[in-house]
Amino acid sequence: MKKADLMLDLTEGSVRKRLIQYAVPLVAISLMQSLYSMADLMISGHFIGAGGISGINNSGQVMELLTKIIIGLSQGGNILIGQFFGAKEEEKRKETTNTLFFSFMAMSAVLFAIIYLSAGNILRILDAPAYKEALGYLRICSIGIFFIAGYNALAAAVRGVGDSKRPMRIIMIATCTNVVLDLLFVGGFRMGTRGAAAATVISQGISFVLILMHVLGNPDIFGIRLGNPAFYMKRFCRIISLGIPCAVQMSLAAVSWLTVTKFVNGYGVAASAGAGVSAKLKDFSQLFISAVSSAVSAMTAQTLGAEKYDRAKEVLYTAMRIAGITALALILFAEAGAPMLVRLFTEEPQAAAIASQNLRIEIIGQIFYAVFMIYHGFAIGAGHTWFVLLSSFVNCILARVVLVVILEGIMGLPGIFLACMIAPSASVPLGMIYLKTNVWRKKPAYD
Repeated sequence: MKKADLMLDLTEGSVRKRLIQYAVPLVAISLMQSLYSMADLMISGHFIGAGGISGINNSGQVMELLTKIIIGLSQGGNILIGQFFGAKEEEKRKETTNTLFFSFMAMSAVLFAIIYLSAGNILRILDAPAYKEALGYLRICSIGIFFIAGYNALAAAVRGVGDSKRPMRIIMIATCTNVVLDLLFVGGFRMGTRGAAAATVISQGISFVLILMHVLGNPDIFGIRLGNPAFYMKRFCRIISLGIPCAVQMSLAAVSWLTVTKFVNGYGVAASAGAGVSAKLKDFSQLFISAVSSAVSAMTAQTLGAEKYDRAKEVLYTAMRIAGITALALILFAEAGAPMLVRLFTEEPQAAAIASQNLRIEIIGQIFYAVFMIYHGFAIGAGHTWFVLLSSFVNCILARVVLVVILEGIMGLPGIFLACMIAPSASVPLGMIYLKTNVWRKKPAYD
């Protein structure tokens, strides 16, 4: 395949066309990743029951926190690679790619040790109702940290040069593998939550190997050679300076959801299972908006690297319209189809009723989510990850956690759901202020 076919210049052509061209594969990736995690929950719900759903939900929240940290840090590399690509700085882009990959592989070993050894204590802090199921799932899934880190580092490099199709194909393969193995291990061999975890780890390993083969097969683009590992401290410091705010931002979101999970766990296994089902459906509904936000980041990074500031603003407004229309459609669909959607996961009456109630309340917040996620994508592309951190602190901690504490005391379980619906609105005015300051118009400090 020609070198030009593996890269996409997002600084030229119709904004809407380029945005859709880049975002559609990301939507497919998000869809596959959502199905990836939903398969564990859906199959376990039918073969294991509410205990299996609860165990996977609690452990899944912990793994989600780790994954968000890794993705957040990788965004630092993605921003830098995209800006170097827009500025036509090929050698610096390759230095960044090498540094990102090899540093992430070292980091994954540390994270694995921490999670594997402290799994029991983490689940006790969460008051996990189905402790045995959750522990088995979490310890096996911790092995996948190596693959999660490696895949996200390399996927960031691939997306940074405008190629969003390759990661899409890889995730599709991994997702299909995960579903087949879930049915085999959980449904066929009756391995319980440990079987679901094993299926997930094997699928993650496949996605890592496939993207590694692609990157190693194109050294003229990425410059990675396993036999000659390279690390550049200057690039590493810039990756970290950009990535840490993203990682902390994503961690705040994950920690706030862990806090919500702990409150919900106090209402028993049925509530925990119901909230887990609703969370998966809500995550599924967010995937298109999240993909558009990621596309905005990539386009903004390349466009500002090329100093095309009016085009960057056009990217923001185009994406905002697309995300807003999508959010309204998702709200209407979820309100009408909540009971039917929930039955795909569980037939247990109490858990299903709680899941439907949760979904119908929280889904309304998608309109706020759509707006602030586009602002976040724009700021990330501009290299202003500090703004995203501030915005997330406001909606995840000052809004979500505080409102959960207040409204749960007044309304009980529905109060928790209402708090989670309101919280995203707190970040909307911050995005409007950020845009008006024009700080994003400054030339990116990528070197």
